[in-house]
Amino acid sequence: MTEAAAPRTPGSPCWVSLLVHGMGTTQDFYADLFGWEFVPGPDQLGPYVRALIGGKEVAGIGQLPPDRHLQVAWTTYLASDDVDLTAEAVRSCGGTVAVGPLDAGESGEAGRMAIAADPGGAVFGIWEAAAHLGTALAGAPGTPVWNELVTRETSTVCKFYQTVFGYEAEAEVSADFDYQTLRLDGRPVASLHGVGHALPRDRGPHWMTYFEVADTDEAARRVVELGGQVLHPPRDGASGRVATVADPEGAAFAIVRSTTAG
Repeated sequence: MTEAAAPRTPGSPCWVSLLVHGMGTTQDFYADLFGWEFVPGPDQLGPYVRALIGGKEVAGIGQLPPDRHLQVAWTTYLASDDVDLTAEAVRSCGGTVAVGPLDAGESGEAGRMAIAADPGGAVFGIWEAAAHLGTALAGAPGTPVWNELVTRETSTVCKFYQTVFGYEAEAEVSADFDYQTLRLDGRPVASLHGVGHALPRDRGPHWMTYFEVADTDEAARRVVELGGQVLHPPRDGASGRVATVADPEGAAFAIVRSTTAG
């Protein structure tokens, strides 16, 4: 496992956050599944806690306002040197900005953020770091290890992300597999997966967070015991053994025992 303490290259996934209706029960679910502990704040958008592993921040959970009927979903945040400029680029490239840009923490000491959506409607966050650099631990069980956009087809939306964040894209050459890896400085940081009509009707295009686990099959069983559900059972893939699951409020995420894990 590694600590991730330096500011992220713009475009790198740097944080994941979840907005839910019942914060207490959600915290209990993830504490039991991943061993997370929690500390409060910042709470610009309502009650919010940061999840820790060994004292290192790995994710955030916030409270949805009772009058907001939004999809409960994990949100991937992409790093930016200037969130205001990035938000402008999102708009000019056919995306939308739903929240912000606004300061996080007292007078923005944590950072500055916005919530946006790409032209296909997939929601993502933009994070300009100050004191809060983002996820502070990588590779350990319970930490986010990968972020993938699940969308209808990748070609159009790939151009959007390349223009806004400067990614190099590498397409998987296959007639029946629409997949692109996004790279920064030659390093893979995220992926785009076009699934066509297999896209869930009730969700639309969305970013999926992958969390590392010690044992995918055991973690999938535990999800069900804790009141969640298994959407796609454990299977062996190129990056390791992976399953898609959902928490008790329906937020989908992937669990993976990476082939590179020790």
